[in-house]
Amino acid sequence: MKKSQILSSCLFSVVLLASVVISCHKKTAATELFADKGVTVRLITHSAGIDDKSFNTSAWRGILEFYGDTRVNPKQRGTAYDVIVAQTQDMYVPVIKQAADEGYDLIAAAGAAWDKAIYEAALGSPQQKFLIVDVGWLKLKNIMQIVYTEHEGAYLVGVAAALKAKEDGIVNPRFGFIGGMPGPVITKFEVGYVQGILSVLPNAQIVDYYVNSWGEPALAKAQAKNWYDSGVYAIFTAAGGSGNGTIAQAMEYRAAGKNVWAIGVDSDQYEEGLYNDKDSAVLTSMLKRVNTGLLYALNAVKNNTFKGEVVTLNIESGGVDYSAANPALGRNIIDKIDFVKNQIIEGNVTVAATLAEAKLLPGFPLNLRAIDN
Repeated sequence: MKKSQILSSCLFSVVLLASVVISCHKKTAATELFADKGVTVRLITHSAGIDDKSFNTSAWRGILEFYGDTRVNPKQRGTAYDVIVAQTQDMYVPVIKQAADEGYDLIAAAGAAWDKAIYEAALGSPQQKFLIVDVGWLKLKNIMQIVYTEHEGAYLVGVAAALKAKEDGIVNPRFGFIGGMPGPVITKFEVGYVQGILSVLPNAQIVDYYVNSWGEPALAKAQAKNWYDSGVYAIFTAAGGSGNGTIAQAMEYRAAGKNVWAIGVDSDQYEEGLYNDKDSAVLTSMLKRVNTGLLYALNAVKNNTFKGEVVTLNIESGGVDYSAANPALGRNIIDKIDFVKNQIIEGNVTVAATLAEAKLLPGFPLNLRAIDN
């Protein structure tokens, strides 16, 4: 093939994938550059990208940790690993097939919305290794699936929010939950959070709302403002980049002296909530260590132990947790949360993972917008 034809092919790929970042290179070049790792990987995300400071950021961090890279800008990447952002769902299959054609050892997709596209690509490329996070129902030998017990981590941040409200002497506290796209994974966040709150404040009121997007912070911010204005004390947002809107509103109100809180998700979002040199509007964050899942899969490829399995990362394995970064929690509250955490690990506290299970619990609200399927 002539040089001009090669360049035309690469330009065609850029046009085909529109606003995604693409890397036109061969696997052999990547392998030579990172001979000590011997693994090449492409991360594929939805429109929020790796700058969502939440789910996708954590996934990208896992790749950086594997390669020992501290740079966060994918434009500065080495050729062994990179990221593509698919702006619309109709680009999912083309993006995955492009990565398979380019010969990556591992193609990693972040989020359950990728399940059908990954399955289709895996059927067509049986020798290609795939990883998908938040999916556990695909039955192919070349797909590794990582799932988390989000309900356990969400329970802890619910406990934290309720304990803080109790400490502050809030009368009849109300708590909010903002989700991204409704589905079984986000339901685990919501029902775990609600159970944690009710374990401390059985009569607490809960309100919820779904943005139906992972990248609409303005919608989350508007809803957060309405709720804070109506007396909601703390809002937990599990909505990817949309959650930055909740944090922004909490920052504005706390800077103005209003006692409200945001609760972060996936990554520790304490620093995202800083509104002066020392104070953060993010009381705590539900840590979902997507980076651990990426590391697990990359090491499996490196060690030739990769297989089509479902890997569950729970509170005991460190897959989920809570952040104690904010001094506003205080030692007394942290000690109580850690006690609850150990109770979950020891099996003395069981957290319902589905809405159907949670509705059977005494006092659990029956009007939530969460869905199990």
